[in-house]
Amino acid sequence: MSVTSKASSDGKSVEIAIRGRFDFSVQQQFRDAYRDQEKPGLKFIVNLAEVEYMDSAALGMLMVLKKYADKMSGGVVLKRPPQAIKRILLTAKFDKIFTIEE
Repeated sequence: MSVTSKASSDGKSVEIAIRGRFDFSVQQQFRDAYRDQEKPGLKFIVNLAEVEYMDSAALGMLMVLKKYADKMSGGVVLKRPPQAIKRILLTAKFDKIFTIEE
């Protein structure tokens, strides 16, 4: 399990990549990945391509990130979720709150 983040070269977005389990055990790493990013209009791209497991704590962390981005007039995109993870997101109706990209 690991969380990494990387700002784009133009400074308009930050990609947060999660590998393995996305649950409460990565809560601090996840928060650290975006906490110091305070640029107005910033887009956070959460790359879920390598997530093997996601629970309700992860859904809560995504909601906290959304609230953080909204305060700065930014946005959150959930990128490349595997089928099992996408089913969880759709069941939780996250497609109504977030942009989900294949």
